[in-house]
Amino acid sequence: MGLLKDQLPRVFQANLARLYERVISPVLDSMPYHGALETGEAANLDQFLDRAAAQVDNYTGNEAAKAFVLTLAGVFERQLSIWARSIQDEGLANMSNLRGFEPLLAGCATVAGIHLSSDGLGDHLTQMFVVANVVRHGEGQSCVRLRALAPQLWDDAATDYFDLLPGTPVASEHLRIRKSDLVRYIRATTRFWGLADPLPMAVTNPPY
Repeated sequence: MGLLKDQLPRVFQANLARLYERVISPVLDSMPYHGALETGEAANLDQFLDRAAAQVDNYTGNEAAKAFVLTLAGVFERQLSIWARSIQDEGLANMSNLRGFEPLLAGCATVAGIHLSSDGLGDHLTQMFVVANVVRHGEGQSCVRLRALAPQLWDDAATDYFDLLPGTPVASEHLRIRKSDLVRYIRATTRFWGLADPLPMAVTNPPY
């Protein structure tokens, strides 16, 4: 059967692909989305309620997308941890001192001979992790860092999204995650495991 560490990347890649194909993509595609949201004085109560419903639809869709980034990042980090432990157990490298996502990612990439700078792979994976931190914690260092790493995830002039929280607006609540962002993240995670896969017919260029 070979070493456990050689088998795991293919299993991890398949599990991520199934999560995206069976859960994330169908749910996002099923959620209603409206283009430019109408504002101003409504002509009647029905129009007001329709506008409010459209705002809620778009807000909920964005919340779902953010939650899926958190899920995807959590699954991928757990996979990295499992793979690092298998490497450690098989005596192939000392992985015991890797703490946190980015050191763990870098350590696993080194063992696998993966260049994280290639095609922005490391940038996409790091962005995914920082997005997950912002989704989890809101305002803070991760939000400041993400605004520097990926300012395109904010659009203060957008007409298809309104923050529904009362009070002073906060940056973390205006973070926009679209399906195209999730496609980038699932492609990066599955590509990482394809590149780490030493078995025949490894999928190094996932079809996303």
